[in-house]
Amino acid sequence: MKSIFITGTDTEVGKTHVSSLLIKYIKQFQKAVTGFKPIAAGAERAFGELVNEDALSLMESGNVALPYKLINPYVFEPPIAPHIAAKQVGVTITKAELSQHLNVLNQQELDHLIVEGAGGWALPINDNDLLSEWVADEELPVIMVVGLKLGCLNHALLTLSHIKQSGAKCVGWIANYVDAHMLEQDENLATLKARLDCPLLAIAPNTQNEKPKLQVYKELNTVLKLDN
Repeated sequence: MKSIFITGTDTEVGKTHVSSLLIKYIKQFQKAVTGFKPIAAGAERAFGELVNEDALSLMESGNVALPYKLINPYVFEPPIAPHIAAKQVGVTITKAELSQHLNVLNQQELDHLIVEGAGGWALPINDNDLLSEWVADEELPVIMVVGLKLGCLNHALLTLSHIKQSGAKCVGWIANYVDAHMLEQDENLATLKARLDCPLLAIAPNTQNEKPKLQVYKELNTVLKLDN
């Protein structure tokens, strides 16, 4: 199974939007694919359990029916930093347990798994560990979502630098038009292409598009191993 980790240059840059579009794109190749949102903060009760909107979006985008708890094992009600939310309910998130949950999904009949992070790259999961350290331990290839808005150049360069320092590999990035009113969008995109030493894989349109689709570059198929 091919697993890819999706991180963002900040919170609210459209990781779920991009992850869902990636899942739908992969489905076109008749691949069994779903998403994995290991940690989510911000949830409501439905059908007797806490559910997160982003995790549900990943499930609905895929073509493999799995229980919610497999897709989103750590879910907390308040929309706050997950390690703080976990403390409030007496839960400790550990890298070992995250790996156990990933291993369960590895045993399913899946061709691709899109693993979506929470917040930005350097997300604390407890008092000592970062989610990024787990990603590096698992050797998950990373795709970085860059939200095109004021400040994106700094955020993208810093995030990519930290990914490298963490020992993980960023296999490419996806530009997401989160701010329809951003000035000099094309110039900012050109600067990112020149400065980031990993390929631009796709561009995600503004979410106001009724049926958004990724503008895909050939490198995406190579990264996802869809051209074999």
